[in-house]
Amino acid sequence: MFRNRKDAGEKLAKALEKYRAENPVILAIPRGGVEVGLQVAGKLNTDFSLIIARKLPFPNNPEAGFGAIAEDGSAFILENAHYWLPEETIERIKQQQIAEIERRIKALRGGNPLPELAERTVILIDDGIAMGSTMRAAIELCKNRKAGKIVVAVPVAGREVAEELQKKVDELVVLETPAYFRAVAQAYERWYDVSDEEVLDLLKENIRNKEPKDHEFHELGV
Repeated sequence: MFRNRKDAGEKLAKALEKYRAENPVILAIPRGGVEVGLQVAGKLNTDFSLIIARKLPFPNNPEAGFGAIAEDGSAFILENAHYWLPEETIERIKQQQIAEIERRIKALRGGNPLPELAERTVILIDDGIAMGSTMRAAIELCKNRKAGKIVVAVPVAGREVAEELQKKVDELVVLETPAYFRAVAQAYERWYDVSDEEVLDLLKENIRNKEPKDHEFHELGV
């Protein structure tokens, strides 16, 4: 059990300490993965950015999904999706999520592109994995960008999904795999839906923490 996303990120950072020497790039899936990822990036003193991927929700049950799509168009769609939904419905939902992805790139990443991933160790982070669709889409993006090594790291995941994802990446790091796993929220004492505003506040705070203080300038002779 984690107190909150900050606590989960601190614990995840300890499990990822071995990657410090590889100068990895941390890519967090917003919104829930941002605070977790920032904790890891801060502890490992490495690059950080947001990778945007969105679940493809069922029209009548938006909490459930039939796949996901990432910002470069990389998609993961369940094999049975075409039996459940007509092709035009699937395409319409994809276009809706692509529009939301574009909005998030502008709103949360300032319209900036992803950092260069080729030949780098990439650590993909979220606050947990339930179905795993968005993480699968993010993995495909990293493969398309020729990442040198792909590591998926999360505080909690279901055992079956974890076993499936392990086959798709170089390493999977999961701190907890509850026997009776229903939702990511059950692993947190305090869990809630994160807003755009909170993500932006976290990113601004991260920048402020990296800025040299006046006494640091004096110590450097500036």
